[in-house]
Amino acid sequence: MPAMSMPAKRARRAVRRLAAALLAGPLVTVDAPARAADPPPAPLTIGAQGSFFVGGRDVSSDTLSTLPAYAPSGTISVDQVYVRYQIPVEPARPPLVLIHGCCLTGKTWETTPDGRMGWDEFFVRRGFPTYVIDQAWRGRSAISPAQIDAVKMGRAEVDSLPPVFSAGREPAWAIFRFGPEYPKVFPGMQFPLEAQGEFWKQMVADWSAALPVPNPTVPALSELAKRLKGAVLIAHSQSGIYPFQTAALDRTAIRAIVSIEPAACPDPAKADLAPFKDLPILVLFGDYVEAAPRWAPRLKLCRSFVAAANAAGGRAELILLPEIGIHGNSHMLMQDKNSLDIADWLAGWIEKRVVGKS
Repeated sequence: MPAMSMPAKRARRAVRRLAAALLAGPLVTVDAPARAADPPPAPLTIGAQGSFFVGGRDVSSDTLSTLPAYAPSGTISVDQVYVRYQIPVEPARPPLVLIHGCCLTGKTWETTPDGRMGWDEFFVRRGFPTYVIDQAWRGRSAISPAQIDAVKMGRAEVDSLPPVFSAGREPAWAIFRFGPEYPKVFPGMQFPLEAQGEFWKQMVADWSAALPVPNPTVPALSELAKRLKGAVLIAHSQSGIYPFQTAALDRTAIRAIVSIEPAACPDPAKADLAPFKDLPILVLFGDYVEAAPRWAPRLKLCRSFVAAANAAGGRAELILLPEIGIHGNSHMLMQDKNSLDIADWLAGWIEKRVVGKS
């Protein structure tokens, strides 16, 4: 891939010029936050916004509550996925679905911790209908208390409690590659550590280890892609494997896969590679990957997958940002200080490989 040589200031000016060109219309106007050092972007004008759910199933239980004011028996919905969307006035590009990773929610893609434009807004300004989800059992996608209450009521053993976890900021520091260990920082690292308090507030308890494999988010993504009549699935970290699992379940309506710093790629020794034939695939990593014991093996597996997928007729690419001249990116590259430079590059990648709108 060609290196992106545009300096950061020129890139930001280009983004603002692009935004102004795209936003000629009289509809909904929303003010966007910006760093004090930057002129504010043009007002954001959109054609539509809203939210809905995909997926889900009904579950009846006698252990829904231990509170006297609420009956323990009843029916609830679980495994549904919350979707928030914004659609440009004249969408000219395919819909994007943004899928967050471990211990986080759709907030990942919104305003950055230091108050800059998030990828959800950037891509809407670029002309992409943009759909941001909360994974099943996360954020605004409901959980079930039934198993916890069953233990509290004495109807189930303690060891049947679901394995829910949270990532403490000290061990998460190295996972997010802010540095090799807490509180050391990699030289030139681009995450806005001055606003790390805002980032830590984004983190939530993670129920994924208590859920089946594939995660219920996967069939919900298939349903969503069909509803949109074609979409590009953009996933991060824990969810990086989900678009591949979705394609294996049903390739229908998946226009392309972008897997950002995936916790896993399909294992070419085990996976059926047929669903990936002729499908545009990008596996994208930031910086310091080889220096991180957690991430170096994952990069190696993804390299093997890309090679095997292409040998089977695929259109897969693996990009390390330093190799195209973009340096200093953490695991949270969509929130790093150069996040819009990366978004601009990624938008160009999609525009070249996925033709037309849905």
